[in-house]
Amino acid sequence: MAEGSNGRRRFSDKWGKHELDVLAVLSSAFPQWLTSRQIAQRVKAYADSYGELADQAAKAAFAKQFQRDRAKLAAMGIAIESRQPEYSSKSEGQDFASYRLQLGDEPRIRIQFEPQELPVLAAANYLARSVSITSQQNQQEQEQARKQPRNTPRVPQVPVPGLGLDSIAPGLGTQSIPDNLVKVVEQRRFTATVQTDGEEIHVAYTDSDDLATFVLEHPGAVIMNPQEAVDSFKRRLNAAIEFKPCDDSSKTTPVPVSEYHPASVPEQEEEPTTGRRTTTPYQTGSEVDRRLRLMLFLSAHLGEEFKLEDLAERFVGEPADETDRKKGIATIKKDVERLTTVSDDGEMAGSQFFDFDWTLLEDEGIVCATNSLGLERLAGISPQYLSLLTASVSYLAHSPVMPEDSRKQAESLYQRLHSLIKPGDSAWLSLTGYELEPPCYTAVKEAIRSGQLLDMEYTDGAGRTRRKLVAPAKIYVDEGVYYAAVWTGVRREDVSSDYDFPEQQDQPSREKKHPEWQTLRLARIGHLEVVQPVHPITIPNVPLSELREWSVDNGTPAEFITDTVGRSFIRDLPYATVEPWGDGEKVHLLVCSDSWFVAFCIAHARHIVAVGPETLRTMMIARAKHELSLFDENK
Repeated sequence: MAEGSNGRRRFSDKWGKHELDVLAVLSSAFPQWLTSRQIAQRVKAYADSYGELADQAAKAAFAKQFQRDRAKLAAMGIAIESRQPEYSSKSEGQDFASYRLQLGDEPRIRIQFEPQELPVLAAANYLARSVSITSQQNQQEQEQARKQPRNTPRVPQVPVPGLGLDSIAPGLGTQSIPDNLVKVVEQRRFTATVQTDGEEIHVAYTDSDDLATFVLEHPGAVIMNPQEAVDSFKRRLNAAIEFKPCDDSSKTTPVPVSEYHPASVPEQEEEPTTGRRTTTPYQTGSEVDRRLRLMLFLSAHLGEEFKLEDLAERFVGEPADETDRKKGIATIKKDVERLTTVSDDGEMAGSQFFDFDWTLLEDEGIVCATNSLGLERLAGISPQYLSLLTASVSYLAHSPVMPEDSRKQAESLYQRLHSLIKPGDSAWLSLTGYELEPPCYTAVKEAIRSGQLLDMEYTDGAGRTRRKLVAPAKIYVDEGVYYAAVWTGVRREDVSSDYDFPEQQDQPSREKKHPEWQTLRLARIGHLEVVQPVHPITIPNVPLSELREWSVDNGTPAEFITDTVGRSFIRDLPYATVEPWGDGEKVHLLVCSDSWFVAFCIAHARHIVAVGPETLRTMMIARAKHELSLFDENK
């Protein structure tokens, strides 16, 4: 037993591989449960440090180290479930829990991925792991709140992120994740399960106001868990019922949000954010992490031959030069040796995972492994995680968080993964503020990029179907709706003579400031065809602020008053104007969508005291009461 200089117990881990020992011991024993004492005896690093757990100090030191190692394995997708042991005798120690690997009831799924699919797969895995890790934390807290009996196995009810994905997609851990995706996911640190349209969606969100906005923008949606998120949403609904009327007068001249600076901003006590911070998913990791990935890969390909150079590129990374290449080969060779070692005293260590053809390895640099102690059970991914991974791929194929050139690859990968999911097993996810794009988004975006024209049919505000030939210029989002700014000044001479020019092509209106411009909701665009102009079309540049003015010609003047100055959510309204008003501020804006304004005010109801006009205030109160009634129906 190792001792520190102060006489306290010191954990001994000469090779930094005790997590691998734990995994080997539990895998070789599966499906049997092992008690804490049995694990301490069989894992050499524990045995060296804590002996037979004969005293209370040894038990406490072992428990702390084992739970730390268990948490690390769980974070990488290898879950260890626990229960109280069956008391066969006092010698087993009645205060010991027992443990075994959590493998689930269904076998792992193994899919062959192509090298070109790995970047998208890595991004989807990052998103899926971020959501599932946080959901798992939420559910564990709920279990603790219910105070389950100690003899109940604590098995997470959400898909456990599968490190086994590396075993069927070697090289996944060396892929880079798009910076924009990382930024968006890190900002949405919490996850709730929301039921909408009969399906459950994992929603990643920034704070309670953000989640409330998402729910209110999806009529009929109900927050299922965590309970903190449910309670927080109810508080906003109850606050909205108390909204006071707000007149449309002004005491001073309102100024644009971007130019408004309160004289003083007092410290504000914000509501505690619900949920738990998402854990940044494992990607490259330490030496032990890399060996775990290599170990699972070899266990999934027993008897197959792999060159050291190929394994180095997959698990260390693509070399920059010859020196890097040799260094990567040496690293993998060392990892292979660590996976089949003999301890210092000549006894077999817990990490005797594989038998290798050493002659083949030394003479030709080829790795061939056999005898994996049953670790092949961990290779691949569970059906539950495949469902969440597929949902992530689908989301990335239709969301602006991914680069344009990656979406087609994501769509292709989704079609293949979706065919492997059983009907009714689909899981879906969403990131607040990043709704899936309308079906025509990609076509309009490509036309803007390539300078092409669009012959499109769309529905106008009166419900009539119109047809126009336009040059799309910009896509923007306002009040949660996608808009396209299009230039309608295309003439017959701009296209080939055999083109059927639309009869409904409008003549420019002299009443508009920019008569040859129009803004259209992408959701209202129906059939469209790409038209190649006979020469490049020069489109005049117009500021986005002016584009919005055209889409709110029939907008509703609205106002709201905050409870104090400096509320940060006002900055999310770039077209609003603000003025001081008592202890708070009065915000004036022209609203395109009444339903959006209703959702916005209810979501921030804890910080808003009055709203106007009266018609919208009445709608808010009615909506808040309706949402509260949904909770009563679901009790």
